[in-house]
Amino acid sequence: MGVFGIDTGTPIINGDESAILAMGAIKRRPWVVGSGDDEQIVPRWVTTLAVSFDHQLIDGEQGSLFLDDVSTVLSEPELALLF
Repeated sequence: MGVFGIDTGTPIINGDESAILAMGAIKRRPWVVGSGDDEQIVPRWVTTLAVSFDHQLIDGEQGSLFLDDVSTVLSEPELALLF
């Protein structure tokens, strides 16, 4: 979807698939970083991720944990070496 400039959408599983991941367009956006008194708004490259999966094969919790892992690796690529 992102290659077409689309920000977000719902990927549709094809007949022989158990899951599919979609990635929206990567755009520079104002983003809040830090916490508490150290919060700042800074420009960041961000995207939207969406995953659809066959609930007969994959539990919803496992699907959301997978999406969280993908998000972590995209934000901190060096962590990919730990998977």
